[in-house]
Amino acid sequence: MTQAIIFTNSNGGVSTCIPTGEISIEAVLAKDCPAGAIIVDSSALPTANDFYDAWELADGVVTVSFPKAVELTKKRLRAERTPLLAAQDVAFQRAQESGADTTAIVAEKQRLRDITNITATTLDELRALKAEV
Repeated sequence: MTQAIIFTNSNGGVSTCIPTGEISIEAVLAKDCPAGAIIVDSSALPTANDFYDAWELADGVVTVSFPKAVELTKKRLRAERTPLLAAQDVAFQRAQESGADTTAIVAEKQRLRDITNITATTLDELRALKAEV
């Protein structure tokens, strides 16, 4: 089994170190890691790395902080929706110029604005959220 060194970093997240094996993991811990770093079995770490920046270390256990995962999801959704909103702005302007109905465009722009009003309660629900329809 692979072992890893974990510790809480200066940003409040969790850093992991998996030594190459050239020297023992204990030597790496003593030589290169900050106080409070611990050795754990890699299988004890969360398997999905999509919320790596939401990891928290408490009592030797790494978990995913749901509030941090929500914030990461909001950031991702904002990045996804930026080009979609720009495209809707162009469509709106073209519709206005031609006198076409803008109701659907306005509704889509509002949906995109509201996409960060997250009601998800699980990590899987957060993963499923997409700006595109």
